[in-house]
This record gives sequence, structure tokens and C-alpha cells, in this order.
Amino acid sequence: MKAALLSLTLAATTSTSMPSRAEPPLLTPPPPPSDQPLPDLQQRGRSCGALQQALNRLIAPVAWAWSVSVVNSNGDLLGDVNGAMARIPASNQKLISTAFALDQLGPDFRLRTQLVQRADGTLELKGQGDPDLGIAGLQRFAMAAMGQGGALGTSADPVNLMVREEPRQNWWPHDWHPADRAYAYGAPITRLALTSNALGGAVSDPYQRFETLFKKEVKRRGGAIKVQQARPINNTQRAEQSGDQIVLHEETSAPMHALLSLANTESHNFTAEVLLRQAADQWDVRAASAAAHHWMHQQGIPVGGLRVADGSGLSRNNRVSSQTIAALLMRMDQHPLAAFYQASMAIAGQRGTLRNYFIGSPIQGKFWGKTGTIRGVRSISGILQTSDGPRYVSMISNGANRPNATIGQILRTVYNLSPCPSSI
Repeated sequence: MKAALLSLTLAATTSTSMPSRAEPPLLTPPPPPSDQPLPDLQQRGRSCGALQQALNRLIAPVAWAWSVSVVNSNGDLLGDVNGAMARIPASNQKLISTAFALDQLGPDFRLRTQLVQRADGTLELKGQGDPDLGIAGLQRFAMAAMGQGGALGTSADPVNLMVREEPRQNWWPHDWHPADRAYAYGAPITRLALTSNALGGAVSDPYQRFETLFKKEVKRRGGAIKVQQARPINNTQRAEQSGDQIVLHEETSAPMHALLSLANTESHNFTAEVLLRQAADQWDVRAASAAAHHWMHQQGIPVGGLRVADGSGLSRNNRVSSQTIAALLMRMDQHPLAAFYQASMAIAGQRGTLRNYFIGSPIQGKFWGKTGTIRGVRSISGILQTSDGPRYVSMISNGANRPNATIGQILRTVYNLSPCPSSI
């Protein structure tokens, strides 16, 4: 995780108050593959009898615990076991959040943290949840608040700073288990999050930490500052104020493709939650989740039983079927920004949460996927490259014994039965 954050730091900062560095050009997405309508999931289309029989055999003893779907690029449901049954997906939920964010925000999007000066002279600090904002960034904001290193502000007449931050009741989705909130993976979701609100474990009061460190930095530089917390403003207020303020300093996150990779390849919960909220332009997780659900419906993806409760999958109130995930993977693989989406996933035997799996097997380097694990839940979904084209595979188990072994057997079977023997 530290390595991932350090790699993002290299490209994560720009400043409007200091000379800007030349940034590497962002990736240019390829054009859509064709002007033809995108295929939908064909539940009664061409199937693969040999694959269906193999799936039935592999999970027969505990079929009640599994949902498995295999789809080709034409939308044919080649094999399916309980595929319409919505289950707890764990971190496979991130596949929805990241698809939603990429489609809504685009490949050039960066999260911004800004220090602005309002017409009345008040300074205002606001952010969008940059997961890589660190102490060095806080120091640069402190310098800008003091007039680029000057001695503005005294103990008798301190500089006034208004910090726009979410209220405490919005820091965690209400249904995250209290025990999870103590760990780094369950850190609170805030707009100004130093080191993703994690320091060994979760930072329990990120706003207090930010304020304390900011005041110390200003004092260390010989100044004084008075900090006041305020709620973030809505879009209407933001538009009205934009002409009455000057940006003194800005820090930007790594670009979208790096944020997507942090969420999917490394399964970083904080980043997935922030992307969900930014895509919906709603920091209330219930409103953001509703927006993601609506977006899924708009894409023509089957949403029977779908319940979006958060962006990361830590909530046990999420529900999604393997057919829904497989159809989403198919849809995104034909999206104009498909290359960004697939590149954000872990790779079997090579990268991310799949780096230690399937090494030396035929699917090493050929399966791009997202893993998911919480107590009693194991899921994995992704794109398997075969000699007969891509296979969009989704497997979700709730309560199965030895799920990893079954997952490996299913992936190898899908690979070996492509093309389907009955279709040759």
C-alpha cells in the first residue's frame, strides 16, 4: 500500500502559486470499436453445454453458496449457476464504483485540494478526498496561507482559515461494522484526508488531526492562524462564489487511471468510496449509491436484486448477482474508455491482489480481475482472454468452503473449454 501511495505522489502535486512543472501527457482513449449497438446479456442465447456441465459438477456439493456466470462478447450466457441470485459481493462492488466514475468523470479527471482567498480576505481550504494528500502537501498549504512563506498572522491578529469538511456522521457509511472502523481498510471518508486517514490503523478523528498539524506548521514558520470548520457548499453556492475568490494554492491527485488502479488492483477502500462520491457529486453515501444504481440501469445492465450500499464493498448490505457483474464487464469492455477500465484490474500471477495466484498456469497473465474478501464471502470477477476471445467471468460465494480452490478450477475450465467443444 505504501508503495502504491508513493508512486502516486510522484505525479500528484501541482501549484498555482509556484512555477508549474511540465506534466506527462495523459493517455488518449481509443475510439469506440464500431457504431453498432452494444450487445445485451442473452440469457437464452447460445450456451456451451460442456461448460455448463463442468460448472454444475465443480460446485454441485455447495451450489447453494455460489453464483457463477460466464459471458462472451456477443452477450451469450455460456454457463451459469444461480447467476440471477444477488449475493454479498465484497470488493467486487468496486467494479461498479470504478466503472461509474470512469464513465462520468473521464480519463483526465484529478481530485483537487484548493486553498482560496475570498473577497473578504478569509482563506478557505476545500478538497475532494485525494487519497495521496500527505504532510508535504499540508506544508505547502501552510506556506501559501502565510503569504508564500511570509510572516502573516500574529497571536493577536491570526489569519482566519475556514476548512470545508464533511460532518462526522458522513465519515463512515452507517452500516460499516464498528470493528472495521479501527483498521486502515475502514478509515473514515473525508474530503481532506492526510495519508488516506490511515496511520497504521484508521485515524479516528481526521479533521482534528488535520487542524492540529496545520496549526503546528504555521506556528513553526512564525505565524498564527485561527481555524474554523464549515460544511462543504453545494453546486449552486460553488458557482455563485467562483468569481469572488482567488486560488492561492492547489494540489492535485494522480490522474484517473492511477486512481482506478489503486481502487481495483490494490483494492483500496478509501479511493473507491471517494470515486463513488465524486462521480455522483454527492458525499452522502446513500445518495451516491442511488446514483450508481441508476447509472447501472441506464447502461442496460440487468439490475435484478442489485443493492448499492457503498463504493468499496465493505458494507454487508450490498447485493449483486454474477450475471450483473458479468454484463457490466462486457459493457465496459466495449466502452470508449475500455482500455482504462481493464488496465485498472489485477493480473493473474503478475500484479495486485492476484499477483500470487495462478503462477505457472495457462491463465497467468491472461486473467484481469478484481478479488473480494470479507468474512464468509469470496468473490472474483474479470476478463479472461482465450483463443475464442474474451470471457467475462463472475464468481461470488457466500458461505462456501475452500472457495479459492473452486475459483481456480472454474477459471481453468473456462479457459480450456474456449472455444466450446459443442460449437466446433
